[in-house]
Amino acid sequence: MTVRLDKWLTVARVFKTRSQASRACTLGRVKVNDERAKPHRSLAVGDTIAVARTQGERLLIVQVLHDRPMKKAEASSLYEDRSPPPVLDPVARLLRRAPVVRERGAGRPTKRDRRRLEQATRDD
Repeated sequence: MTVRLDKWLTVARVFKTRSQASRACTLGRVKVNDERAKPHRSLAVGDTIAVARTQGERLLIVQVLHDRPMKKAEASSLYEDRSPPPVLDPVARLLRRAPVVRERGAGRPTKRDRRRLEQATRDD
């Protein structure tokens, strides 16, 4: 039995949808046996999958090939998770957050501002 990589990643609930899994493969965020993998690659039992995420890298070893949706509790039986523990650096976590406070008027121009900009470009 052979299973496509993007399909297996979805069934194993590494990604929520198959299109997300496919996009991650296309962007080079998924490696199988230390090689960049395309979404159509066939998996075999024992393959090592490395998925780069914002929280860190996940290392999964394929235990079972399955291509049909299954319960979330059973999905973890498809692989052995050898991911390193996440680094709990509080500074890095704060730097990832978007700033909450923004200066007034720094956002999208108002209708009045837009009209002024259009008038200025027409005069030139």
